[in-house]
Amino acid sequence: MKHDMNCDLQISTVLKPSHQQFYADLCAALPLKQIYTDPLTRLAYGTDASFYRYIPEIVARAHTEDEVALIMRLAALYQIGITFRASGTSLSGQTSSDSVLVLLGDGFLAAQILNSGAQIKLKPMVIGQHANAMLAAFARKIGPDPASINTARIGGISANNSSGMCCGTQDNSYHTLDSMRVILADGAILDTSDIKSIASFRKTHHDFLINISKLRDKILSNKILEEKIRHKYRLKNTTGYGINALLDFSDPIDILIHLMIGSEGTLGFISEITFNTVPDYPHKASALVYFESLEDCCHAVTALRGANTSAVKIVDAVELLDARSIICVGAHKPGLPDFFYAPIAADAACLLIETRAEDANLLDANIKAIDKILAQNNYHAHTKFSTDIKLCDLYWSVRKGLLPIIGAARALGTNVLTEDVAIPVERLAEGVRALTQLLLDHHYHEGMIMGHALEGNLHFILTPLIDSSAEIARYSAFMEALTQLVAVDLGGSLKGEHGTGRNIAPFVEREWGLDAYDIMCQIKELFDPKRILNPEVIISKNKNLHLENIKTMPAADPLIDTCIECGFCEPACPSNGLSLTPRQRIVIWRRIQYLRGALAKTEVQIQELAYYEKHFPYQGIDTCATTGMCAQRCPVGINTGSLIKKIKQASSKNSRLLSMAEKNMHLACASSRLGLKIISIIGTKHIHKITHKLHQAFKSIPIIPESLPKSARNWQPLVDKINHGNKDNNKDNDKNNDDKQQVVYFVSCVNRVLGDHINTQESIVEHTLRLFDKAGFNAIFPKEMASLCCGQPFDSVGAKQIGERAQNRLNNALLAASKQGKYPVYLDNSPC
Repeated sequence: MKHDMNCDLQISTVLKPSHQQFYADLCAALPLKQIYTDPLTRLAYGTDASFYRYIPEIVARAHTEDEVALIMRLAALYQIGITFRASGTSLSGQTSSDSVLVLLGDGFLAAQILNSGAQIKLKPMVIGQHANAMLAAFARKIGPDPASINTARIGGISANNSSGMCCGTQDNSYHTLDSMRVILADGAILDTSDIKSIASFRKTHHDFLINISKLRDKILSNKILEEKIRHKYRLKNTTGYGINALLDFSDPIDILIHLMIGSEGTLGFISEITFNTVPDYPHKASALVYFESLEDCCHAVTALRGANTSAVKIVDAVELLDARSIICVGAHKPGLPDFFYAPIAADAACLLIETRAEDANLLDANIKAIDKILAQNNYHAHTKFSTDIKLCDLYWSVRKGLLPIIGAARALGTNVLTEDVAIPVERLAEGVRALTQLLLDHHYHEGMIMGHALEGNLHFILTPLIDSSAEIARYSAFMEALTQLVAVDLGGSLKGEHGTGRNIAPFVEREWGLDAYDIMCQIKELFDPKRILNPEVIISKNKNLHLENIKTMPAADPLIDTCIECGFCEPACPSNGLSLTPRQRIVIWRRIQYLRGALAKTEVQIQELAYYEKHFPYQGIDTCATTGMCAQRCPVGINTGSLIKKIKQASSKNSRLLSMAEKNMHLACASSRLGLKIISIIGTKHIHKITHKLHQAFKSIPIIPESLPKSARNWQPLVDKINHGNKDNNKDNDKNNDDKQQVVYFVSCVNRVLGDHINTQESIVEHTLRLFDKAGFNAIFPKEMASLCCGQPFDSVGAKQIGERAQNRLNNALLAASKQGKYPVYLDNSPC
């Protein structure tokens, strides 16, 4: 086995012979800045949210369909495996690669609302929540609602057929798919929103489509197999390929695009997808309901599911927490109902229920119907349904908080494995009990169970320390027993929504049986005969695949040791795309600290450490904005910026310069504005080329982007005018001018330097003041604002004392302007 017992990654700077000609041709075809082969980038970019650690030979970034098609052609020519990645939040190893990892670029960020929000056309790099934000004005949303929707991108959501807490089996990517644009392994492009494209594809791929139809006929001729497929897709099921498409559709074009859903990049590349959207009802209510008996709890779930019909849906989400989950949440989260803190029986369980409706009357009717069902099933405690947003958010933080709680509380060095299974809802109680016992039998005492109970979809979390052959054997035995229990004994699916990946690939045949697995193998052969697309994922002959290359998490620093490498932080990071993200910084720092602590380093490790120590200062430290925005997204609250600040050491020379800048902030801002004006005169593209060349020799010289905002307009006269007006017309600040409320407005140094968008005449200050006026606020500016700073720019470079001095000066000015906190303070830049 290739498992790395001591995190001893042998990272070479020399490509394997099998990849050298591919690399040469790739460099001749793509800009070199889109191709990475250095050890640091390969390790950092190769990390995903899964249980596994794979180091790609080559990382390439593709911005267009043409670039994707080019990479696929070269991969076919040299029979090199390629894996596509959007956000890398996948949990089962489907976005890991030891060959070529293709990162999708900004060219795949487009989105378009269609038919007044009834549909939305999306490129694969659009974040799921961003699509929902676009649809909010139409009271619509996309159907899939994975817990990672704030980070997960459409490419991954569709390639994994993600679902979530509310979408069930009917609103996932498969069932809400309208049309798709896909690039196949042979380079062909099919756009099913274009009649001409379909007609052309039918001619050029006649035999291919005939073979898809033959697979459909093969299933229809085997009634036992047909019934098995229909049964398994009554449940949530992402184990293997979505062969229900061969039954649900007769046109091979429809079958093709529905097979792409959930195929995890193993059949082709989805370059665009159009979803039929679903209603996003404004009226919602949630409640927590506690049962002393698991049997009663699961009977209530079955009854609630039965109350939903195709015409009327009274309950939208039912989340189950087992007794261990309740105890764990109670130990870490205050403010919840009493039963979270009282001693409870091992057989207890809790339901988190949400209902939604078009209007308040329908919502009230739903609540009454649900309460009637619950009353018939012996609940012990019920919070009653609430429409209060803060209270509902608290309730839902219980469910969403389990992974962070376990991730933060796990022992040093342990990993986090979260998996999901689906079982018939009528066997829910039996399944929870059996899964609980299975965890105990294999000594995973930290394991706890929760899940989307309405669909029989159970999730469990383990924190194993796989540092020996005995631990690997224990995990192997657990997976074998889990397969037997879920797929055979309970007639369920090993993966309800997380995708097959590498962790379940060895068990696909066991779950489905030989006939169904043979169909899946033929699908893979038909779509990808050279096996270049995400090899080993979903279809694999390696029965030990789930036991190889398991990720280890060596201790590096208490500030980051709880990181589970999920990647939720990445969309908030200002340096994402420039250098490293918070997740990637942590990965490299863990490796550096491990290598520094190794007692007997090999020559390869010595070279590796030297490489990291040479290049991490720029990639990881100098380019980190240390804003702390990553902590707002992190499930366990890690502020990677705090680590970077700890690492940084400001020199005495820099300290003097920084101190001078802090004392003369007005001059520093004025100089920056002047610099922007000079750059605009010379031309940003010209300056970009010059600074790019200089940066290669001197990393301290920043690369000026090709596109820059203009210098901020002179806002000082506007401030002086308002301050003068306040002094004349509002001498008694307790009686506000025009009955408006007072608000202290601090214009950050960023917005004192940078203007608004290039084609906009108004400044941020003018925009903000106009908004204040409409909202009934009168702005007050702190005295000598031009010389004030929040201190964050100084703190971010390790000059803590200078940062504190700037912060104190600003704090005193804001206290004076707000009359010691009587008036609210508005800051126009969130890092401040």
